[in-house]
Amino acid sequence: MVDLCQRVGVAVKEQGLISQGSRVVVALSGGGDSVALAGLMCELSAKASWSVAGFLHINHQLRAAAKKDAEFCRKLSDELDVPFLIEKVDVVAMSRNLGISLEQAGHRLRYEIFSRICEHRVADCVVTGHTRDDLAETVLLRLIRGAGPRGLAGIRPRNGFVVRPLLDITRKELRHYLKARGLPHREDETNEDTVVTRNRIRHSLIPFLRKNFSEGIINVLAREASIARADDEWMEREVDQAVGRIVCYGEEGADIDSEAVAKLPLALARRVSKQVLEHVGGRPVNFDQINRLLSLIHTSCRSDVSVDFPGSRLFQSPDRTQLVRWNGRSQDRTSVVSEFEYTLSVPGEIKVPELGEVVSATPSDCVPKLSARGRTVAVSSERIVLPLTVRNWRHGDVIRPLGLGGHKKLQDLFVDRKISKAKRGTVPIVADSSGRIVWVAGQTLDEEFRVTDSDRCVLILKVMKLGESS
Repeated sequence: MVDLCQRVGVAVKEQGLISQGSRVVVALSGGGDSVALAGLMCELSAKASWSVAGFLHINHQLRAAAKKDAEFCRKLSDELDVPFLIEKVDVVAMSRNLGISLEQAGHRLRYEIFSRICEHRVADCVVTGHTRDDLAETVLLRLIRGAGPRGLAGIRPRNGFVVRPLLDITRKELRHYLKARGLPHREDETNEDTVVTRNRIRHSLIPFLRKNFSEGIINVLAREASIARADDEWMEREVDQAVGRIVCYGEEGADIDSEAVAKLPLALARRVSKQVLEHVGGRPVNFDQINRLLSLIHTSCRSDVSVDFPGSRLFQSPDRTQLVRWNGRSQDRTSVVSEFEYTLSVPGEIKVPELGEVVSATPSDCVPKLSARGRTVAVSSERIVLPLTVRNWRHGDVIRPLGLGGHKKLQDLFVDRKISKAKRGTVPIVADSSGRIVWVAGQTLDEEFRVTDSDRCVLILKVMKLGESS
């Protein structure tokens, strides 16, 4: 086991994980990985320039055995002559109040405690027992959820005040270490609960991949994470340089050089957009929101446009693109997007950057069976007066909904369909040049344009997300 201790020591030194003179707190759950970590840190600190300031146990109050876990960790601390720190958190309450999973709530509460410990100078960093197996599981979990290169970098050896010195060590190696040292540990039965996605990956997906594709799948995934991490670190330096050139931050937001962003390679433009949106809005953004911003930037602006993003609002005019912090509640506003109107050629398609969508019109000789409330509909082309326009809702709009037998205000239709005021402006509407509404996307057709048995040619109208294949 000397070899294992040496390997961890080399990782700490070569990666600069723990600075000289640092005080380290070890996160101790009582499970095998954390107990092995505690033992290894104590061994290493005896000859290192840093010290173990304490073992930290967090009681999540989720298991009947939580009290026994705490007692076990206290006893281990006494045996290893290390100060014992204990915190109690209400994971269930946070999960309920914020509408997040128990796993997410537990993670958030743990890291809040880690932060507080370092801010209060109890320690300079907190070390956790994440292993190479955990790294591989995280890569698969993020891949399944659609992560980009940054997510596929997996767990980082150091992230601020959190240090993970065991990422090159497997769970099996730690079990051998425990056995050789005679160190007991606790078993957490919730790790066997395959309702949790991570546990399904651990107990089902990885064994399947190991048996059917690669016996060394854990090492393969760890290597991929290392490659992705190096690429991500290089890309982030490029992003910082690009943001410095084309974004001017102020107290309440940022001015963006949209022409310069439009000239960037797509991968770099996406990362710049993500950084600006999250910096100004203070909230995470997803792939669709990033593409929505880029679509607006790439679309020539002939009039003022305002579009909401998480925690921010974009104001775009022909000569300025500005993203400002925006804390207004969507339900207090008429719409989360400004008014828009575009001409739709037949055949043809038009991008609607305000919605991050594309609307297309395609003539067809066949009459498909489509729902009037779908994202693709067939309408009679004989009664349409071209050209078509794509716009959003206006006060006073009226339609004859298919099958209703009479006229109805579009506002009343939205109320019936439980579409909030904030969302009404995000529903694309196709109208003809006479002003008649042909289609309220995803909701209904106008009776005037329904397809009948006598129609020999129809028009297929379709709404897609930007980037979605037609």
